[in-house]
Amino acid sequence: MASAGAADDWKKELTCAICLDYFKDPVILKCGHSFCRFCICMHWDENGSDYGYQCPQCRTVFNKRTFTKNYLVQNLVAKLDDLECLGSSSSPPQPVKVDGKCEQHGEELKLYCQTDKRLICVVCRESRAHRHHEVAPVPEVANDMRMDLKQKLIELNWEKSACLDITTAETLNKDEAVVNKRRIKEKIEADIGAMVQFLLSERDSLLEGLEIQAEDTVSLLDENLEMLEKEGADLDKVIADIHGHIGGKTSFESLAETWKEVVHREPFPTPEVLGVNTGYPKYSGPIQLILWKKMMHVLHTMPQNLTLDPNTAHPYLFISDFDTKVEEGHVRNQDPEMPSRFSRFCGVLAIAQYSSGQHYWEVDVRDKGVWYLGVTTQSSNRKGFVNLTPSAGYWSLCLQDRLYANDEDGRIPVADHWDSPRVGVFLDYDKGRLSFYDGVTMKRLYMFDTCFDEAVSPFFSPGKNDPGSRLQICHYY
Repeated sequence: MASAGAADDWKKELTCAICLDYFKDPVILKCGHSFCRFCICMHWDENGSDYGYQCPQCRTVFNKRTFTKNYLVQNLVAKLDDLECLGSSSSPPQPVKVDGKCEQHGEELKLYCQTDKRLICVVCRESRAHRHHEVAPVPEVANDMRMDLKQKLIELNWEKSACLDITTAETLNKDEAVVNKRRIKEKIEADIGAMVQFLLSERDSLLEGLEIQAEDTVSLLDENLEMLEKEGADLDKVIADIHGHIGGKTSFESLAETWKEVVHREPFPTPEVLGVNTGYPKYSGPIQLILWKKMMHVLHTMPQNLTLDPNTAHPYLFISDFDTKVEEGHVRNQDPEMPSRFSRFCGVLAIAQYSSGQHYWEVDVRDKGVWYLGVTTQSSNRKGFVNLTPSAGYWSLCLQDRLYANDEDGRIPVADHWDSPRVGVFLDYDKGRLSFYDGVTMKRLYMFDTCFDEAVSPFFSPGKNDPGSRLQICHYY
């Protein structure tokens, strides 16, 4: 019994965890686990990723395929095979215990009818019912079944391994989703908090300034009213005295004194309106527009005032409005040929080049039936046919019969109808994201998720064979 237990332990130690058979050409990984060379290579072919390769048993991650031939295990397998402790596919079928006997003939059920899928005895084998059926000894059938189950077990282990890999990946994705949600929440709170704090500070400053100006205005008006009230009282007194003397109710001496004071005194100053502007023009202008302009200086990302680079423009493109407008012309320009100039595709680049950070710009596409917008690398092709795909260094959106994104596998429909006058383009270089927005509603239209390995520049195309229509970069300050 002890010997049998030891043999079972040796069999387990010399069994590959992937194919569940004895090692063939065994190799050992850095984590210490051994596998058949074919099995581990196949496993890594199926389950390897950009993150590396995992051990199927302990999930240790390796940056590259690395293993060493396990000569010790190979020698043990060979010796035990020589001693016939391991067995092989040529070993005699293992005995199978079958309970019960044939109900019809009382003999042991030593055969299996493949046709009827049932156990039979040797007498049944010669009967009419099974004479022409496919019949085999039970041990052979059992051994075939074991082999089938063994093969199925390999497939199931592969499926389990794949399931575990997906589970691991999804767990990582879940953790990443939670972390990203927390990070984005903090960013939203910080960004909007900064805007709210800016607006609150500006509100307090405006209200304080309005209060001070109102106090000064009211104070001036109060002083003028007080002076006018005093002058009015003096005038009332003089008028009353004059009425008294005219009525003959006073003495001559009093009349003469009043006459002397009134006739020879300086006339009262003519009352004047101060002309104070009570409408507070400093604080009644376009407050929201003023604050929007001022807010641009506190925003992390604000619309950029790009300009076009005429040295990259196709010869039939006409650049105007301080290098912000591009349209297809009727006459070919005589500009010198340059390596950076488009020769067939009607495109033009902006002067700006980006190799880090976040950047946003808007393009006026009003009443334009065909256009192309996006970014391209500095080394992308500009001569002859231009392949507008990410692998060729172009990430773009275009309008033709509908709105498309130019992806690796062709055009991807984005919208069936387009009527917005502006398109916004947002580049997050460090995260490898290029997003397109409706410039009015700020609804995101499409996003490329990639990895930039060199500087990129915005590019624009008003299309071809559409003279008179134009694209124009929007400037807001």
